Amino acid sequence: MGQRFKVSIKELSKKYPSGLFDFKDTSELDPLDSIIGQKRAVEAIDFGLNMKGSEYNIFVTGLEGTGKSTIIRKLLVEHAKNYETSEDLCLVNNFDDEYCPVVIEMPAGSAVYFSRSMIQFIEVIKTEIPGFFEIPSFLEEQNIIYKETSSRQKELSDDVEQLAESTGFSIISTEEGYQVVPVSDGQPVSQEAYQSLDEATRQEMDENRVQIEEMLDESLLEINKLGEEMKAVLKALVASKTEQLISEQIDPVRYYFRDCKDIQIYLKNVKEDIIDNIATFLGVKGSKDAEGKKFLEMAGSLVKRYQVNVLVDRRQEKGAPVIFESNPSFHNLFGKIEKKPVMGSFETDFTMVQAGSLLKANKGYLVINIEPLLMNLPVWESLKRTLQGSMLQIEDTPGQADYSMPSLKPAPIPLNVKVILVGGYEPFRILQSADSKFNKIFKVRADFDYEAELTDENGYNYARFIARVCKKENLLSFTPDGVWAVIGYGNRIVSNQKKLSLRFGQILGILKEADYWAKKEDALVISQEYVIQAVNQHRFRHNLYEEKVSEQFDDQTVLIDVKGKVTGQVNALAVYDMGEIAFGRPTRITAESYMGTPGIINVEHESDLSGQTHDKGVMIISGYLGRMFAQNYPLSVSISITFEQSYDGVDGDSASSTELYAVLSSLCGIPICQEIAVTGSVNQKGEIQAIGGVNEKIEGFYDICVKKGLTKSQGVMIPFSNVKNLVLRKDVVQAIEQKLFHLYKVRTIEEGIKVLTGVKAGEPDLNSRYPEDTVFGKVQETLKKYHELSMQYAK
Repeated sequence: MGQRFKVSIKELSKKYPSGLFDFKDTSELDPLDSIIGQKRAVEAIDFGLNMKGSEYNIFVTGLEGTGKSTIIRKLLVEHAKNYETSEDLCLVNNFDDEYCPVVIEMPAGSAVYFSRSMIQFIEVIKTEIPGFFEIPSFLEEQNIIYKETSSRQKELSDDVEQLAESTGFSIISTEEGYQVVPVSDGQPVSQEAYQSLDEATRQEMDENRVQIEEMLDESLLEINKLGEEMKAVLKALVASKTEQLISEQIDPVRYYFRDCKDIQIYLKNVKEDIIDNIATFLGVKGSKDAEGKKFLEMAGSLVKRYQVNVLVDRRQEKGAPVIFESNPSFHNLFGKIEKKPVMGSFETDFTMVQAGSLLKANKGYLVINIEPLLMNLPVWESLKRTLQGSMLQIEDTPGQADYSMPSLKPAPIPLNVKVILVGGYEPFRILQSADSKFNKIFKVRADFDYEAELTDENGYNYARFIARVCKKENLLSFTPDGVWAVIGYGNRIVSNQKKLSLRFGQILGILKEADYWAKKEDALVISQEYVIQAVNQHRFRHNLYEEKVSEQFDDQTVLIDVKGKVTGQVNALAVYDMGEIAFGRPTRITAESYMGTPGIINVEHESDLSGQTHDKGVMIISGYLGRMFAQNYPLSVSISITFEQSYDGVDGDSASSTELYAVLSSLCGIPICQEIAVTGSVNQKGEIQAIGGVNEKIEGFYDICVKKGLTKSQGVMIPFSNVKNLVLRKDVVQAIEQKLFHLYKVRTIEEGIKVLTGVKAGEPDLNSRYPEDTVFGKVQETLKKYHELSMQYAK
């Protein structure tokens, strides 16, 4: 039956070229240090990394398991080596506005030294300042200043008192201030005594009082001035001594960072702030009494102002930073301002600010997975704004800041980072169409392929890749036939004999599992049998549902015929995708034709079980029937098509040719061989088109035939264009080789109906009439009869 359409065994299997694998096992190979089959993606990434500008960020697309993250890491690390290590970053107090701390850059690896140096400096200053001002030399200088000022103040006071005494007055101190009063015999003159004096004497006394009061006022002003001058001198002395102490402790740090202008300015501000608050440090001396403890608490709070918060420490880094952020939350990306509860409220300061991935990756590269990023749109919007502005603002999470709670607003930090987003095709498509800023920020796309041509070079590199994995994972070495079995598994993943899978995540799993089975049997190397065992065992662990479905054919719960012939009935093939595995399941399609309203009744559509693509396939069948048989008179036939025992819905057009064969059989009355299952879509011209899942479909029907008994005539008919996709299980290939099972490849409906019925389709003459002994001739005869009868009933 249809011998010329059979798929030959040569088209199903391919042996590895002799001489290609000239090694005993993969331990003799140099481990692969290059990338297989990703030239387009690698060149795109290289272009993006070398393009300057905040808009040349990179979006990486590709299927899971194609090694995107591994390749990106490799490329970024190699690229980053060409650049100097980025600066460390520290956050320090802003003495002008403590709510706006500032960031300081410093040479890579020096931030921790700076922070520790400041901690040591603070401890020394805090303990030494109180004792420093009790040393004899300082006290002596202080006493000299006190004595000089007191002496000058006493001279001024004595001059006033001498004048008062010489004129019969005395200066007394009251709550309201100093008063000049007349005295007699050492006692103040009473008001009555004063009034009893003659006018000339009173006038003279009043003039003397005014003179003394004027001199007293001038003296008091001068005395106060001398006091203020003394305070200024003492403060200058304290400042000088404090500056001397500070310089002794801080000069090594100042010299270490002599080329860092920001640190020099900061240390100057620290010195001035300590001098301004010297009284607090001095008050710590008497820390045992209540007042001293209060000063101790104040000093503890004060010294925190001089701490250094290390935001980014690059001591362990070489070259530009490369950061992978797996959880791109707002805090993880942009940083965090922590707060601690204090007496029913919250407090924060600059030492509680933490850096995020963007800051850690500054002047380097940040890799982010797009899917979790898009789950939090405020984070995505903030990221775009930050990249466009090239400035990072560490702040509270948008929408979560409590305006009644004090918070910080660190100064914006210049940002120069290359962001690489990694994701699938769907997020990329959505962002391109729905986000106007996306293409402006991510101008470079690197698309990872999931397959490569099976050339000798790629095959040999596959072997070297296996050698690298064996060395890294401590696996047994693979023999040449073991390598070829892995390549065959790669063919199977992409369903193409001439292609290799680049989804190395799946390949790596099989390599490890093959190693497990080989070691379990104490093998020294991994040969083909262990690779096949790994593949089979992996499937066994996942195919419970497949077995349950298969059991339904054993007890006739699901009806299927794999023997005999039936009119208007064809075995179609469907694929069930269950995550890591997919399997084929045959299903019966039946068609019934009769007189009635012209058209095809799609039972699945009428019962809301048909998808849009399946509906399209049914409409194509109508177009084909009209083209082939309605050129001389209209169709006057109703046709009902259904998937028997289908309750979960039907979609896709891969069964459209199968449905058409059932319709043709129903119309011509010629039975179809039930030993052959069919797959393939059809267009309106009757050409058979390629479909997906061809291997799973063939294997699914083969398994059912084995269960029900092989007749040596069973097989599957596939589109001719799907032959290249045949990468079948070893047992199926052996059955075909032994002629226990067969595959047929067809290009048109005419070829397919010939295979299924053994009767030619037929060629039309110039009047569009088909020979009577052909399938199409009998279809045309039936349609003509229906038309003539419909005309009679119409009368």
